[in-house]
Amino acid sequence: MNGPTLRTLTGAVAANVAGIRTRTRSMIMAVVKADGYGHGAVTVAEAAVAAGAGWLGTTSVGEACALRAAGLAVPILAWLHASGVDAEAAAAAGVDVAVGSVDELGALVAQAASTVRVHLHVDTGMSRGGCPRRQWDELIGVAQRGHRARRVRVVGVMGHLPLADRAEPAANAAAVAGMREALKAVRAAGLGSPLAHLAATSGALTDPATHFGMVRIGAGLVGIDPSGTVEMHGASRLTAPIVHTSAVPAGTPVGYGGAYVTYRAAHLSVLPVGYADGIPRELSPRAGVEVRGRRFPVAGRVSMDQIVIDTGDRYFPTGTSATVFGPDGGATPSVHDWAHWAGTIPHTIVTGIGPRVRRSIA
Repeated sequence: MNGPTLRTLTGAVAANVAGIRTRTRSMIMAVVKADGYGHGAVTVAEAAVAAGAGWLGTTSVGEACALRAAGLAVPILAWLHASGVDAEAAAAAGVDVAVGSVDELGALVAQAASTVRVHLHVDTGMSRGGCPRRQWDELIGVAQRGHRARRVRVVGVMGHLPLADRAEPAANAAAVAGMREALKAVRAAGLGSPLAHLAATSGALTDPATHFGMVRIGAGLVGIDPSGTVEMHGASRLTAPIVHTSAVPAGTPVGYGGAYVTYRAAHLSVLPVGYADGIPRELSPRAGVEVRGRRFPVAGRVSMDQIVIDTGDRYFPTGTSATVFGPDGGATPSVHDWAHWAGTIPHTIVTGIGPRVRRSIA
């Protein structure tokens, strides 16, 4: 009997890349941070590149080097550097780095022994990272000095859209204007015509004005559209076997605190997944899983290692497979259903599946 398994559906990743391609003429970067949104960074990256993504994106240089070690040769950008930019590793692996502050760029210029490809990260309204507008001139000045010393080469300018999930192009206008201003300043400084990228999944799907030279697709790779405007292909299926079943009378309390009480005689089945595996502890009473074509409710509170489902008059033997979520529709819940039941976003569902859950590729 196999334990809980998360299957990554590479065909769905490819279909999502193809869907994005119909909406933009810009290059596509497949962002595989957070281990490919919980689906396996290398697995998702390979599927996306095979489907036409020309770039990959990661948070760190270390993650980018792991993709290189797996044989992925397309350009890769890393843009979060918790311990500073590892210039030597980036240059050796041919990994681009985004730099969003004067101090960070200055440190990179000071330590680089060979030329590092840099994307200037400018704040276009997120106030979460990127160089603030008042320091753009200083940032560009440091880039000029690094360029003259052959320590850095500016090949890109990036920003973020803080309001793209609204799917209203007017909400993106200020960020688009900021990106154009930054590009103009970089070109005027003699740093060439770098690749500009501003939009993530929502912008790519809803606002062509944000596309510039490249769009960055992360959640969209695995079937999540944060704007809620486009139906995409879910790229994962989480299954778990029934490990225990009991028949109980009406009025039986279930789980810690007895928050759920059976209203008639029923069968209760236990699945070996819990909040330590990424199942949200706080769920609405509508939460359920699919077993043999029917949806059955989660009964009682989620435990650390298990959940209970009420299958009513249906008895299922040990080893019967239940689908916690998947892309199938009908009785099978989606990650969006689980996000709704937990009062969160689908990103937290797929990235929260823990390491005890076996991974496979389909």
